[in-house]
Amino acid sequence: MKILVPVKRVVDYNVKVRVKPDQTGVDLANVKMSMNPFCEIAVEEAIRLKEKGVAEEIVVVSIGPAQAQETLRTALAMGADRGILIQTDETVEPLAVAKLLKAVTDEEKPEIVLLGKQAIDDDANQTGQMLAALLDWPQGTFASKVEIADGKATVTREVDGGLQTIALELPAVITTDLRLNEPRYASLPNIMKAKRKPIDTKAPDDFGVDIAKRLEVVKVSEPPKREAGIKVESVAELVDKLKNEAGVI
Repeated sequence: MKILVPVKRVVDYNVKVRVKPDQTGVDLANVKMSMNPFCEIAVEEAIRLKEKGVAEEIVVVSIGPAQAQETLRTALAMGADRGILIQTDETVEPLAVAKLLKAVTDEEKPEIVLLGKQAIDDDANQTGQMLAALLDWPQGTFASKVEIADGKATVTREVDGGLQTIALELPAVITTDLRLNEPRYASLPNIMKAKRKPIDTKAPDDFGVDIAKRLEVVKVSEPPKREAGIKVESVAELVDKLKNEAGVI
């Protein structure tokens, strides 16, 4: 079994995001970048499936600038077998990402496409669902548990009402939630080995996919600063302020 794992290069989650002075987007100059946390979870789950003998090969794919090779090398150091970089300096929207991933899936023919449910930069939460629709494959989103047996995937999903367990016929698209696993750290020997693992670089035009933007960003601004709270002496005073000043009751 082959598993395809898309990974995205994003601003590191420990970094405070800054807006450009002209409010056209997020300032990425001299900012630490890393693998999207949900993508890390997807890579870890694929490696665990390989360690169980379920999968034989893990292919990671990333869409982005040349620096995205670093993200692929991280996945290779964790335990993936080879990488594919679809190199572009343009901002690629979820639909275009899904179309590119469909083209890669058609070439690689994996039994499972395992990807993070969303990226922490745009929080779109669309690519997995769009990819499943384009492939006409069953999908299990927001997975907190994945079991593979007898050509089927049993996925426990996190939904508003609790947990939902579904059975999917393979091939299938599965998107990962936070509680699926705890990603491992890459060891130094594996980091050295990852430098020798192959990364195939391609361009969107190689797949005949149009990545032109369909959306226009009007303005990006920071959220307003929260005002300081106040202390009240009694419950009666709290109720009075909520009713007469805040108008929430």
